[in-house]
Amino acid sequence: MEITEHIASLSEEGRLLAAAAEQAGPGASVPTCPGWQIRHLLRHTGMVHRWAAELVAEGHTTPQPDGGEPDLDGEELLDWFRSGHRHLVRSLEAAPADLNCWTFMPAPSPLAFWSRRQLHETTVHRVDAESALGGPLTTVDADRAADGIDELLTGFHARPKSRVRSSAPRTLRVRAVDTDAVWTVRISDEPPQTVRTQAGSAAEGGAAGGPAPDGDGDDRVDCELSGTAEGLYLTLWNRLPLAAVTLRGDRSVARLWTDNSAVTW
Repeated sequence: MEITEHIASLSEEGRLLAAAAEQAGPGASVPTCPGWQIRHLLRHTGMVHRWAAELVAEGHTTPQPDGGEPDLDGEELLDWFRSGHRHLVRSLEAAPADLNCWTFMPAPSPLAFWSRRQLHETTVHRVDAESALGGPLTTVDADRAADGIDELLTGFHARPKSRVRSSAPRTLRVRAVDTDAVWTVRISDEPPQTVRTQAGSAAEGGAAGGPAPDGDGDDRVDCELSGTAEGLYLTLWNRLPLAAVTLRGDRSVARLWTDNSAVTW
């Protein structure tokens, strides 16, 4: 996705998050974040927005501490969240294309990194806010969901911080049926290594009726998750249960992911 599209989508996702939070109320439980209420969600996401906006607006080239979560609640907290979200969007819109600031994952540019990162940060937490209402979730389009899967698999979980590890090598395949994108995740006692291909490509291989060859000859993946890009995106972020996608192969490999993949602040 283009940077301008990321920023525009970030703007909309923040508005949706605030609207859902306002409707649910500060004391509503957030089912996708056990132990959290809406007030905790707003404080956390608003803090992240302000932290990212300062890095971008001030051009900090080294990591900076966050400003902490405010002791606010109710309408005052909601106003604080909305103000911080607007500041983030405006900071990204005003940033030069050659912005130089600190990032924590590879990206074409710092501006591309922060636009993308804050879009997916806000989208996932918008889902959290809507989950407190118990109704349908706002749709994430397939291309944006696939982009979010890319960020999670090839970005977050390529870092040394990833806890998705296994003493016995395992391979997880993730297949988006509406975009033809396929991710092959090799899990070992090192950070996972992920390769993206297209369904039906020579590197991806495949055969109906079971998990496909993994591209290295006769080896076969241990587990495959398939579904829409949106369903996979939210499942891999642990916002939907494994039942939301189709699982083939060894379920313990999928559980290895769900039990260890949480990204924490």
